[in-house]
Amino acid sequence: MNEFFYTGLLQLADSPEQLAGVIAHETGHIAGGHLIRGREEMRNASAQAILGMVLAVAAGAASRNGQIAAAGMSGGQQIAERNFLGFSRSQEASADAAGMSFLDKAGISVRGMLEFFQKLAGQEMLPADRQAEYVQTHPLTQDRIENVRQHLEHSPLKDVKLDPKFYTMHDRMKAKLLGFLQPETALLRYTDKDPRLTARYARAIALYQTNQVGRALNLTDGFIIEDPDNPLFYELKGQILFENSRIEESVTNYKKANELLSNSSLLHEAYGHALLETKDPARLDLAIQQLLESNRLEDRVPVTWHLLASAWGRKAELAKDQQYDGMVSYALAEEAVARGADKEAGQLAERAMKVLPKGTPYWLRAQDIKLTTAPDADHPNDDEKHDKLKVGDRG
Repeated sequence: MNEFFYTGLLQLADSPEQLAGVIAHETGHIAGGHLIRGREEMRNASAQAILGMVLAVAAGAASRNGQIAAAGMSGGQQIAERNFLGFSRSQEASADAAGMSFLDKAGISVRGMLEFFQKLAGQEMLPADRQAEYVQTHPLTQDRIENVRQHLEHSPLKDVKLDPKFYTMHDRMKAKLLGFLQPETALLRYTDKDPRLTARYARAIALYQTNQVGRALNLTDGFIIEDPDNPLFYELKGQILFENSRIEESVTNYKKANELLSNSSLLHEAYGHALLETKDPARLDLAIQQLLESNRLEDRVPVTWHLLASAWGRKAELAKDQQYDGMVSYALAEEAVARGADKEAGQLAERAMKVLPKGTPYWLRAQDIKLTTAPDADHPNDDEKHDKLKVGDRG
């Protein structure tokens, strides 16, 4: 089960406590099994709507009055919608209660949850197309807000604050998002007269996004000097250099970022990609090692499998070993699986099995892909196989 937090939600949350409140609430949905039951209710609502439409059409045909059919169809849909939303409100209240319990056990005040709900309540007066998606998908009532308020009033954690580092991390996250997604706005909000490191971080990103690379690197060098143990600062500098064809310099910064933060799939993928782009045969094995480690940490990222296929392709050219050709096909099969292209994945897996030594780990994995992507394979329902809880506005 996965929870996904979209940029719109992250930008909407004003504090780490508010974000923690949302995470706790959504975890309450998972703990309560609401996704499975929600699908059942949705199917029931659809069945009710269809039945209402059939009966309405029949009534209209019998009376030869199209208006009766139209009214009946509309009524059937409204009944189904009310039934489904009624169930959703019950789920929301249950998830609130579970979320508050989780926050209590973690020693976090529910004040952030209350503040976020109050923020959402203010959006309910806006037109639907201007509301955050979270508002539209999570029915909010005054009863829910009041329940959280009552819980807060009687909580010994009422005025507890998180460690200051979380506020710094939250501010930098929002600054980074703004710099990448709305660079012009970031440059207006974080002016060059603002000495805060968070402001300079946002400006560096925004300047790089608006092709002011020299100024961006000057700022990046400054906050690396100020905080030399922050891996994300080296990652940013590495990205700026890489995307401006300064590959050798980017390798140095990605290496440092990985030394400081060794459990990041994204950083290993970026380092491996940079090593691959140096075209240096002596670095090929290290590039493959980095990409494999990235996959170990997060095995469903298409671009990483594509880079591995490229790396193994170069290995095949250098080593003149047919086995690497099989590994190329295997990596491309994994990439196809990650993209949801089952037919392509099965064909590539079959090709890999013809070349890879039978019984080896990659051969066995290719066999798994072939079997699970076969047209007549007994697949579980996709919703049950890949339940994903999407949270917040898509930004």
